[in-house]
Amino acid sequence: MSLATAYRLWAPLYDPVLRRATAPARQRSLERLQTEPADDVLLAGVGTGLDLPHLPAGPRYRGCDLTPAMLSRASGRRAVTLDCADVRALPYGDAAFDAVIAHLILAVVPQPERALAEMSRVTRPGGRILVFDKFLKPGQRAPLRRLVSPLLGRLATRTDVVLEELLARQPELTVEADQPALAGGWFRQVTLRRQDAANH
Repeated sequence: MSLATAYRLWAPLYDPVLRRATAPARQRSLERLQTEPADDVLLAGVGTGLDLPHLPAGPRYRGCDLTPAMLSRASGRRAVTLDCADVRALPYGDAAFDAVIAHLILAVVPQPERALAEMSRVTRPGGRILVFDKFLKPGQRAPLRRLVSPLLGRLATRTDVVLEELLARQPELTVEADQPALAGGWFRQVTLRRQDAANH
């Protein structure tokens, strides 16, 4: 089953399953947008738009998602430009955004390294990628999470992604903050800063 097909089936269930459980963490994550000015912000993998009610006023927001069924639900939440697009091949120019929101997407997509590379590409030097997702820690055994990940990855989400392994491929990204968010620290809130090419 493709990711697009899986999330077309998930679309009607996504909000009831995740809205209440993730709302406080989403709000805390998006409060980071208020710490410095941002004119243009991309929500990569916007899904049904559960982040949209928590966005602070001011920036110009754009959201993208692979699944039209998810986007149709997001469109009613807030007046935000929405595009049907794969986060592994974003249809935006280099350095197009001051910030990219990556909530519950890096552990969902196949080839998360490509998704992070694309997010970095469209982030301006000095800009931020604000991550909220579940990651294994480097060297963490977690045998059950690793065992079920291939199956869960085909249905909804992976459970074996290690953020540090993705970051090793993107030396222009530095970690500014890394805090536990949910489930005893399995879900983390991470702020990545994109450095200028001359500075890394």
